[in-house]
Amino acid sequence: MCTINDKGEIEIQRLPVDSEEYKINDWTMKYTKSHILHSICPTKDVCNSTPNEQCLLCLFEKELQLPHLPEMVFPNNKLTLSHLSGVSIEFNALGALKMVCNGKEHQIKVACSDTWKESRAPENLTEKLKPFDWTFSSDYRGTISDETKVSPTEERIDIEKLKEKEKILFYQELMLYEDELHDNGISSCNIKIRVMPSSFFVLLRHFLRVDNVMVRINDTRLFHDFSTDYVLREYTNKECGVKELKLPLTMFGDPNLLSPHMPLRTSIFEKISIPSSKSTTSEGQVC
Repeated sequence: MCTINDKGEIEIQRLPVDSEEYKINDWTMKYTKSHILHSICPTKDVCNSTPNEQCLLCLFEKELQLPHLPEMVFPNNKLTLSHLSGVSIEFNALGALKMVCNGKEHQIKVACSDTWKESRAPENLTEKLKPFDWTFSSDYRGTISDETKVSPTEERIDIEKLKEKEKILFYQELMLYEDELHDNGISSCNIKIRVMPSSFFVLLRHFLRVDNVMVRINDTRLFHDFSTDYVLREYTNKECGVKELKLPLTMFGDPNLLSPHMPLRTSIFEKISIPSSKSTTSEGQVC
């Protein structure tokens, strides 16, 4: 049931949040999932006078300093992987949007960008909109706990092993944000996790398609074999012009179909070390 304040406005902080935990070995996987962010501040007086009690919209605007936010932001959607040793890896919308370029660098300049920005401009705007990446592209790779050791590695995620049939003990998919770019494409960021008896696998994906112009896929993959003391993290950036692909238009809505045909631009391979812990819980448990 939605919570409504004295002014008849819905307070998103009090909306119901779906959450679940799954424990296996020394790991706890937890997700939370809830509604999209307000587009208008419901408690302007409180937010202006008491910064510590700001609504989520004002918090996001303050932290990000972007001229605009995506059409759909899910501020409570979060995935956290916590190890008994203290290592934690979290994925959330605020962290992903903090990686959006707020400046002239890396802008995609096409005819529809000016139209898009004008459509988002507040009424009576007198100042020119600041340049920023209106496609909301992000190379976010997750938020890792302080003092966790991350180092380059030559080891790669064994994709063939992931294709083997193994019981799925826990699965979840979360959307962090999405924007249709004023009906000129799509920019989305989502995350998936699956836990098997022997390992877990996470895919964080930012997918961008600017119609008739270009496509981009930024993928972050995490894989952990429970018999090892590290997590492998791989980041890849693929992008190209639409005309370069020479594929049916029906394929451009599915990044899974596009990705094998797109050129690799950047790749980063890392190992997240896990200190030894004192106890081990071998069986999974849902809370």
